[in-house]
Amino acid sequence: MEAGVTTKQIAFVGDHLPRQCGIATFTADLCEAIATTFPEWQCIVGAVNDRPEGYDYPPLIHFEFDEKELDSYQRAADFLNVNNVEVVSVQHEFGIYGGPAGSYILALLRDLNVPVVTTLHTVLRDPTPDQRAVMKQLDELSNRFIVMAERGKAFLQEIYGTAREKIDVIPHGIPDIPFIDPNYNKDQFGVEGKIVLLTFGLLSPNKGIEHVIEALPSILARHSDVVYIVLGATHPNLIARDGESYRLKLERLAEDRGVASNVIFYNRFVTQEELKDFIGAADIYITPYLNESQITSGTLAYAFGAGKAVVSTPYWHAQELLADQRGILVPFSDPDAIAEGVNRFLCDPVLMTATRKRAWKLGREMIWPAVAHRHMESFQRARTRLSRPARKAFAVRTLDNRPYELPPLKLDHLLRMTDNTGIFQHAIFNVPNFTEGYCTDDNARAFILTLLLQETSSAVTQLQLELLTSVYLAFLWYAFDQESGLFRNFMSHQRQWLERAGSEDSHARALWAAGTALGRSRNDGHRNLCALLFQRGLPAVERFTSPRAWALTLLAIHEYLRAFAGDRIAGRLREVLTDQLMALFQRNATDDWVWFEPVASYDNAKLSHAMILSGYWTSRGEVVETGLKSLLWLVEMQKSPLGHFAPIGSNGFCRRGTPAARFDQQPLEACAMVSACLEAYALTQDKVWHRAARRCFEWFLGRNDLELSLYDPTTGGCRDALHSDRVNQNQGAESTLAFLLSLAEMQQAQALIFSETQKVAKS
Repeated sequence: MEAGVTTKQIAFVGDHLPRQCGIATFTADLCEAIATTFPEWQCIVGAVNDRPEGYDYPPLIHFEFDEKELDSYQRAADFLNVNNVEVVSVQHEFGIYGGPAGSYILALLRDLNVPVVTTLHTVLRDPTPDQRAVMKQLDELSNRFIVMAERGKAFLQEIYGTAREKIDVIPHGIPDIPFIDPNYNKDQFGVEGKIVLLTFGLLSPNKGIEHVIEALPSILARHSDVVYIVLGATHPNLIARDGESYRLKLERLAEDRGVASNVIFYNRFVTQEELKDFIGAADIYITPYLNESQITSGTLAYAFGAGKAVVSTPYWHAQELLADQRGILVPFSDPDAIAEGVNRFLCDPVLMTATRKRAWKLGREMIWPAVAHRHMESFQRARTRLSRPARKAFAVRTLDNRPYELPPLKLDHLLRMTDNTGIFQHAIFNVPNFTEGYCTDDNARAFILTLLLQETSSAVTQLQLELLTSVYLAFLWYAFDQESGLFRNFMSHQRQWLERAGSEDSHARALWAAGTALGRSRNDGHRNLCALLFQRGLPAVERFTSPRAWALTLLAIHEYLRAFAGDRIAGRLREVLTDQLMALFQRNATDDWVWFEPVASYDNAKLSHAMILSGYWTSRGEVVETGLKSLLWLVEMQKSPLGHFAPIGSNGFCRRGTPAARFDQQPLEACAMVSACLEAYALTQDKVWHRAARRCFEWFLGRNDLELSLYDPTTGGCRDALHSDRVNQNQGAESTLAFLLSLAEMQQAQALIFSETQKVAKS
């Protein structure tokens, strides 16, 4: 490089090796191809992480951001702006970014002041409303799109209204593999003298490999020297959820069909050099995918470009690539057709060779140097002919225009307070107090927390969350008395129940936890167990007299009906409990006492919260109005003269006609208010509710009567109460969970606000 010449930079955003993902491989290969073909350009990468510890990335990864943390996307945009990159190449697939339909990536794009070229690895024909909204914003924020097939271009124009001149069709890049006799490479895999069928890529049930195994007996009946190689590690997400169950199912199928000696599984993620050797050894490549909705297949591109004879199901990319006698297409999920296609090639060597040559010849347009040139042309078009207005100049965010900053999630104290039985009730300072044992109330709250964190946080591993979730759920199952149909609440450290039945409130809180799992959990075992708990525990509620138990059960039913909307028993009980709360409100509320009871005691906002949700989902406007009106009354009566949140104290509560007790202020009240106000905001989109939620949340952080923080950032715990002259230094389960639940819900609300902003914001 000449002295004094500044290196020009291209930034790539997406997955990157060593993360095991097809897009990660694509990003790594594309960067290498561009850097090799255009040495005057420097390629840097921003890698999105799906786990908190990240990966052992190579040096070209200049920054990382967390999939589920919205703030990290905006920090990534700041990094790109201050480093003066010339163009940003975004690798897009809905599932690799956080937020609804991967909408968090929009936060990064919206803050950039450089051209953006977005490569779409998926173009859906039938998008969900969220996916359609994200695509609309991507269209506005991207200077150009790259798709890898003509069908993708057609979809962009017909379904999403993208301008034709804005779209570049560039094939998936492939390594330059010579057209050679497959027998040249077979000896290194111990398959010399064999006919090799190959399928490769991350293993998952949507690949349809079982249909090839089912086809093998018919193939072997005519060609006994065939072996089928299945190359690739099981997809990491599948491993985390189901382990190796799919691979084991395939192995058992091969044994059942008598073809175990003809099937070879290579269970690992191979390097590109190793992959070349495997492809080189293959006579026929098979892609038996199960449905047509795949616009791009890197594995198909690699095998096709290497001049392999291909038998494939007719998904979109295969239809396009294998047209004009460049391969054989067979129906989906049809082993007989697969066998017929393979046998057709093997019985007609002239056809097989001609097909291979046609594929290899077209593949020369797909090798990485050629693809790198076409990408660079697209990047240059984005820089010289902007297809959207010029971006705003980079500016540091002031307090009034930057996102609301939340404390980082820290679970140290939660882990300290949890053993293999459950979470302890109390602590002496930040040390678990064994003397007080456990309770169902806190284990239910902890269970709900872990479910929320699985949706919102990458600060803990999914394995860690699954282990915690299992502990808390096991406690709830043990707490349920099968004979009485009631939950017990208090348990000693010696695991002895201290009562035959707990309070109505603890029973309802346990139901809320079970309902939340049924509405949100992706763990089938947890869902099945919670279904038993919910169904067996729900009937008892009809005898309850506690308004808070009614409200908590309504929250439980709401979560439950997210998954089982047609359950008439749950729906009927929702109507009964809603009517009971409405009747209570009508008996007690006056112009200056807008409340359900003659006393406002503890966990008050749960009553308003339940009415807002139930009223909305049953289309009862008067119920929603009651919920909002009572919640607004709570907001105003718990606002100090200085404007901060001052919850009703537990030392006397608040009785009609008397002043509210000012102390001892409990974290539980702040948590209930945060949750209810956020629900009101989600329903009304009135920012007054979000401001109220922030004010209540900030009580934890020191915006309170004593200007002392209850949250302990060194432990991740929360102190138990705000007294008139001090903070209670014990960090028990209820207070810690109140803070962590509030933080999780504030994180979810931040995502919601961002998502709504994207729908209405203009470039």
